[in-house]
Amino acid sequence: MARNWLPQGIRTGSDSGSDDDNPRLKLPSRKLPPWLNIGLRLGIAVGALLVTAAVVYFERDCYSDNGVLGDITWVDALYYATVSLSTTGYGDIAPVCESARLVNVLVITPLRFVFLIVLIGTTVEVLTKKTRDDIRRNNWRKSMRDHTVIIGFGVKGRSAARMLMENGVPAEKIVVVANEHHAINDATRMGLAGVFGDGRRDDVLQDAAVGQAKQVIVATNEDDTSVLVTLTVRKLNKTADIVAAVREASNTETLRQSGADNVIPTAESAGNLMALSLVSPEAGDLMEDLLDSGRGLEIVQRPITKEELGLSPTEIDASGEVVMVIIRNGVASRFNNTNIRILEKGDELVVIRESQELRSREASARAQDQRSTDGS
Repeated sequence: MARNWLPQGIRTGSDSGSDDDNPRLKLPSRKLPPWLNIGLRLGIAVGALLVTAAVVYFERDCYSDNGVLGDITWVDALYYATVSLSTTGYGDIAPVCESARLVNVLVITPLRFVFLIVLIGTTVEVLTKKTRDDIRRNNWRKSMRDHTVIIGFGVKGRSAARMLMENGVPAEKIVVVANEHHAINDATRMGLAGVFGDGRRDDVLQDAAVGQAKQVIVATNEDDTSVLVTLTVRKLNKTADIVAAVREASNTETLRQSGADNVIPTAESAGNLMALSLVSPEAGDLMEDLLDSGRGLEIVQRPITKEELGLSPTEIDASGEVVMVIIRNGVASRFNNTNIRILEKGDELVVIRESQELRSREASARAQDQRSTDGS
């Protein structure tokens, strides 16, 4: 399978051939557009040339042209700058005074280095790229621990990545595995690392550091693929939390037996939501709101605060959050079936509350109203 999907960034691993010809790992990076890169280098070269010519022309009385001292024009200065920076050095124009020679040592020689580095910059970049890529790849692998791997980057995978980042997971802690070039490119544009390849293969998942991952999301489009991916992930990582999507609810148990901790039946869930929106439009709208964290409401899991210690779950409701689940010692108790009356240290809550985006908009609106009131 061809794996040349990396226009920029880090490259490593391949099925066959050299790493440079078949890159598999792509890390997000920022790179100047080609026209801007060329323009920047050209500007530096021209700038060095003009600065050198100006320095020579300023001290033109200290230069001789074929033995004639001080007979230097601006064109001569530009000519000297060109042959000097390019190390051609015909010798017809030469510094005579000590001050001019000192300027050549302290000013023109460094500018010559800059000029040459710019001219051969592309060659140097090619020669050093593999070393830089190897260093960056190794640093990435050493630092990648307790991260999240998303296998499959279609609609489900993209939504999962966005939800994770909206809930505080850093983009550099998310790795995407997909076998489509455009999906990997989309992932890196979001700031995520991408691994191109088949998620059912050990070597591909090892490139994504699945063995050190804390969480794995299996978001492939076919149930049989999801089963094989889950089996492979569980073989490489015995402790990671695996969440898998399944199209048919009848395959849910198979995914669980394969090693998935949680299984989401996408087709049935979508059908139930559509039916709910018809039978009970308000309930359907509420569920849609909860699924879209940016609309108004969101579901989050959080530890209790010091102020909540010793309170009952019902007292939390009055603070603008609705408690749905209380988690104590790893055991979840729902709001409608719990004997937990008092919150204790170490408890966690699953609550429904206003989304962070909505709270930010409301805070901005209040601040603007306050400024308007103060101004009036």
